[in-house]
Amino acid sequence: MTVGYVLHGRGPVRAVVLHGWFYDWRVFEPMLPALDPTLFSLAFMDCRGYGASQALAGAFDIETIAADAEELASHLGWKRFAVVGHSMGGKAALRLATNAPGRVTRILALTPVWAGPAGFDTQTLGLFRAAVGDVNLRATILHNTTGGRLPAAWSRWLAARSAEASTVEAFGAYLESWALGDFADQVRGLPHETLAVVGAEDTGITADAVMATWLTMPNARLHVLAECGHYPMLERPMALATVFESFLSHSAGAGSAHSGE
Repeated sequence: MTVGYVLHGRGPVRAVVLHGWFYDWRVFEPMLPALDPTLFSLAFMDCRGYGASQALAGAFDIETIAADAEELASHLGWKRFAVVGHSMGGKAALRLATNAPGRVTRILALTPVWAGPAGFDTQTLGLFRAAVGDVNLRATILHNTTGGRLPAAWSRWLAARSAEASTVEAFGAYLESWALGDFADQVRGLPHETLAVVGAEDTGITADAVMATWLTMPNARLHVLAECGHYPMLERPMALATVFESFLSHSAGAGSAHSGE
């Protein structure tokens, strides 16, 4: 059975879009008015255990996300396609590129988790594990990773949406996979044009961390969005839509080595 997805547009620029640990494909909805449907064909996928794929059984891990994304592209008749991944979805995008290097054209990684372990200390990993069953701790994580600058009501809202959008089993299992899994030795030589987008206020995935990991790939570049934390699609949707258009359509401008926005 194919995972749930929403297809936006019928244009020539094709990409599978993978959400992160919190929420499902709907995290990207604020961007849709700015994503030209005559330019893009964007398949926003719900990972197993999330959204329209909530009823699908696991395994709930990075490997399964990547396999489902490739199967979705085949279901749509796409031989070659770009991959967009947010946070956990960024790690899955790398896994897909290593599994099907000839099919993936380029990678757009949004505040992305790296292919190696997240490097959490014991206390931080314990907090994330406890958040699996505690929506208030989910709100705390959201508040922290957006720089503590957004209204608390927003963090509570997204935490509640995450609890509604995913099963506890899937949420917990994906954490172990994206936080602890390691296939970094397989990705450092990936030749794909890659743009890693980081929020300047993100305390979880910082520009320095991305430069030390993602930018070890030969064709990877960094783009920093100002006034933005870990959720650029919600915090600055129009700015991120501009990055989508310029990078995915192979235009110049979005992928400078370290540019502010």
